[in-house]
Amino acid sequence: MKLIIQGLEDQKIILASSSPRRKELLEQIGLKFKVVPSSIEESIQPGETPLEFAQRMAREKAHAVGKNSNDALIISADTIVLLDDHVLGKPAVKEKAYKMLAQLSGREHKVITAFYILNTSTDQSISEHVETSVIFKELCEDEILAYIKTGEPYDKAGGYAIQGIGSFMIKEIKGSYTNVVGLPICELIEVLKRINTK
Repeated sequence: MKLIIQGLEDQKIILASSSPRRKELLEQIGLKFKVVPSSIEESIQPGETPLEFAQRMAREKAHAVGKNSNDALIISADTIVLLDDHVLGKPAVKEKAYKMLAQLSGREHKVITAFYILNTSTDQSISEHVETSVIFKELCEDEILAYIKTGEPYDKAGGYAIQGIGSFMIKEIKGSYTNVVGLPICELIEVLKRINTK
């Protein structure tokens, strides 16, 4: 596949994430990159807003991987799901997944992805974030239980995957679809073009 962004053909690019969704999105635009997950601790600090937390996570992931990567563009990101300004994490058990999906049923929530680009050869960096509103349809108990049975809600922010089986729950979306998947591609391309021309 031909690269959408000109001038990056010979650039060493690293995705500082183990997310298969982000990997797939970057592959779709023809980017050639290496995956090097970071291993930083992800915990919110006292007084930190959800957005500040996501921005810090993206920044720290990039710099953690960038320490061992010369002459590379590091791409990192952190996605959070907010309902009434409360962060919904990644459910690991059935009970938590059920509670999250029941809370989201029939309501609007926000998905924010903070992403960070670091050029390790120049130490230049750009931090951005994108917000998307998502409205769920009203879910009955059978639908929630059937969805949980697929195993898809586990380890997904907010307990669902918009690009997977979870698409049946989405009534409306306002903003970037790829942002909800995990990486706002339109905005990312613009930042990559900016950082590549400086």
